[in-house]
Amino acid sequence: MEQTEKFNALGEKPIGKLLMQYAIPAIIAMTASSVYNIIDGIFIGQGVGKEAIMGLALTGPVMSLTAAFGAMVGVGASTLMSVRLGQKDYGTAKKILGNVVIMNVVMGLALGFLLQVFLSPILRFFGASEATLPYAHDFMTVILAGNVVTHLYLGLNALLRSTNRPMKAMYATFGTVGLNCVFAPVFIFVLGWGIRGAAMATILAQVCMLMWQLRLFSNKDELIHLNRGILHVDRRIVRESLVIGLPPFLINLCACTVAIVVTRSMAQYGGDIAVGAFGITNRLVLFIVMVVIGLNQGMQPIAGYNFGARKYDRLLTVLKQATIVATCITTVGFVVGVFFARPCVSLFAKDAPELIDEAARGLRIIVLFFPLIGMQIVSTAFFQSIGYAGKSIFLSLTRQLIFLLPLLLVLPHFFEDKVLGVWSAMPVSDASAAVLAAVMLLIHVKKFRKAATGDNAE
Repeated sequence: MEQTEKFNALGEKPIGKLLMQYAIPAIIAMTASSVYNIIDGIFIGQGVGKEAIMGLALTGPVMSLTAAFGAMVGVGASTLMSVRLGQKDYGTAKKILGNVVIMNVVMGLALGFLLQVFLSPILRFFGASEATLPYAHDFMTVILAGNVVTHLYLGLNALLRSTNRPMKAMYATFGTVGLNCVFAPVFIFVLGWGIRGAAMATILAQVCMLMWQLRLFSNKDELIHLNRGILHVDRRIVRESLVIGLPPFLINLCACTVAIVVTRSMAQYGGDIAVGAFGITNRLVLFIVMVVIGLNQGMQPIAGYNFGARKYDRLLTVLKQATIVATCITTVGFVVGVFFARPCVSLFAKDAPELIDEAARGLRIIVLFFPLIGMQIVSTAFFQSIGYAGKSIFLSLTRQLIFLLPLLLVLPHFFEDKVLGVWSAMPVSDASAAVLAAVMLLIHVKKFRKAATGDNAE
């Protein structure tokens, strides 16, 4: 009884309090994770050298590809879990947990093995030079060896949030970040393992926190817990999870494609310096984006539950509040990126003035339309959280595939400085995608308002 009442609170407690309860832990967790992503880059840049930072930039497309498959399972299944809990279908909700474990194990092992086999030619295709290839290869060899751990860790963390344990999900992320910050300097500076040490620290930290997650999900006092009866494949759950998870999959797959085009273009037009500059700016920009994604993670179980319960007035309230907060976050990113670009990028390199200059220029350009993209990111997650996979997929594709990719291919040819053309493609695509997202969101807000008025009249 207490367990079901805990989930029912999603449809009864004030939206503002719920959003704070769910979003703040997720935002803190994503912020901590992003901070470590930056600190990791600083450790590598300061402890190994600028060539290592340049090599690390080449791993972005591979990381995006593995993240795409992980997100398809984790986000898709956690969204399905929220909807089923809103419908009070607790039997299916229990089975979802078992299927998440199975899907992540199979997908994590298969993808890690395949990418490991073809790693060197893949990195060369991305633009690796003789100077940067060894660093990129060493880092990804370790990361891919632990790919199944990463998939399980991220998948179970998503389910912790959707089963009303957002604080536990935050603690898991904090634990990973904290252990990383302990292991990385020891492995890099003390033991002298270089860039491999940074990768080993990441995987070892995830292993430790995965053990804790499994312990949490083994608690028989919880309504949703692991047992032998749920560890078998349910084709319907697998299919629905993957369909709902298609938007984040496509977002990351597009990010992979775009990262490939960017790194190859930077390598072609500006060499290793331009590639390294993109790697630095991408980590800083990702920090702001990840904070908004943390907000989305807090919004999704609330939106999914209330959509399943047909409480459309509450659904619109959480959308409005999430959009306002997201816009504030991305506006802060704009201010920092424009006025404090050089101090930010200087953290990643020493004795590399050309690299710092190029990264600072790129950061100022990328954030030009940042105040608009908070709404665009929230709208994509909103449609996904209520099961509107097609609309979420479309919005996922617009920014990166429909707008950014063609601009990356065409725009550099209109600039004498072709690297400047590559940088400029990013803010132009941001603005275009935001306008389209705003139009789609307004159309559906009107529909939900009409539905809410009808339900209230009844």
